[in-house]
Amino acid sequence: MPRRARSHLDHVPLHIVQRGHNRDACFFSEDDYRSYLYWLDEALRDAECTLHAYVLMTNHVHLLLTPTRAAAVPGALISLGRRYVQRINRIHNRTGTLWDSRYKSSLIHANSYLLSCQRYIELNPVRAGLVRDPADYRWSSYRLHAFGLPNPIVASHPLYYTLGRDGAARQVAYRRLVEARLERAVTDNIRSALAHGMPVGDSQFLAMVESMTGIPSQPKPRGRPRQGGRLVLTGKIEPGPI
Repeated sequence: MPRRARSHLDHVPLHIVQRGHNRDACFFSEDDYRSYLYWLDEALRDAECTLHAYVLMTNHVHLLLTPTRAAAVPGALISLGRRYVQRINRIHNRTGTLWDSRYKSSLIHANSYLLSCQRYIELNPVRAGLVRDPADYRWSSYRLHAFGLPNPIVASHPLYYTLGRDGAARQVAYRRLVEARLERAVTDNIRSALAHGMPVGDSQFLAMVESMTGIPSQPKPRGRPRQGGRLVLTGKIEPGPI
């Protein structure tokens, strides 16, 4: 069965997950995490992508970003992965691949899902049982959003700034959002969208994505596929309140 085409759009937030090969570890030391973040920042700057949130887990990473040029995203991740794998293989005396060959991604409707997706990402260590408080996990963007700790590779999404009049107010509001946790339906939607490479958002957003890319915004039923469908890898829309 052919792989589903990815849909990336200029100026539309994108949730990306990349896992270690066979779900094996991809970080082995603190220097590994630091190196990955350094090259992530470099790769996204070159690709004109703005990083809004992230978490680096032992065997996978979550990224929430907005690309200016959506077509540059795959190349940026390939470049990042190649440089990081070369370092890991050299430093840790190993050979072979490190990542799954294909990252998963989902377009995010900012107004209805972006802050939920951000919370989903930053709560990953809590769901995994690594910490009880996301502030206790070092390798995520949570401390920036919840306490204002500097994180030079992250630029918070404009929606974050609507949470309060100043930094202190926004941080309190964000901590309250995170403490409320996410509804099960929201996490299920985010996970399903990633698993199927689908956008996540309201019906108007889903219809827009489908009309621009030609890629169905809902999983197809099992069985023989219909003939004549068209696939578009990337598209473009003007910046706006999406």
